[in-house]
Amino acid sequence: MIISTNELQNYVGRVTMVDGSFDPLHDGHIAYFSEAKKLGNPVLCNIASDEWTKSKHAVLLGATQRAVVIDAIKYVDFVHVSTGSTASVLTELRPLVYAKGSDWKARGGVPKEELEICKKHNIQVVYLETVFNSSSEILKKFSSELGK
Repeated sequence: MIISTNELQNYVGRVTMVDGSFDPLHDGHIAYFSEAKKLGNPVLCNIASDEWTKSKHAVLLGATQRAVVIDAIKYVDFVHVSTGSTASVLTELRPLVYAKGSDWKARGGVPKEELEICKKHNIQVVYLETVFNSSSEILKKFSSELGK
């Protein structure tokens, strides 16, 4: 079910939140959703805005299209297209669990602002061992193949 920002308050303390651009969507994302679902709570996928995605690469599928695709995945119960920061969504939603891929450990963990929000609202941060692929790497490979 795709939900609006105003509807986030209906799910406070009831979900595991995953987030990202998911552009392009790949097998590692499916593993991420599957492992998040195994934590035992409904899964809410927070999709990054097109503006944020553009800071990494050209947008392949717009956020609204990504929401429709992700909403069809059996491991995801709710989909939210973010219009702000992850920190603002965490503050509004206050999920039971904030699940991130283990690759975030190598980056120093969840960003400080998000971690402070999690501590303030007793949101458990869980790192999932599901990093099997990378959208950025897929795009680099695709670009190099086009150049041949």
